[in-house]
Amino acid sequence: MTSILSMIALPIALAAVALVLLLGLINMMRGGSPNLSQKLMRLRVALQFGAIVIAMLALWAMGR
Repeated sequence: MTSILSMIALPIALAAVALVLLLGLINMMRGGSPNLSQKLMRLRVALQFGAIVIAMLALWAMGR
């Protein structure tokens, strides 16, 4: 379980956070819709929460 969390799930979660962050920055630099920026920011925060939960679960599983 530890290897699945730390080797697969965590990199996917971090990549998703980075992708949404990049999309938000591109939207902001192009002067895009403020509503889209708000949605991307909320999605990024949710993805960051998920990444933290996965990281904590991986650390907990490694300690067992």
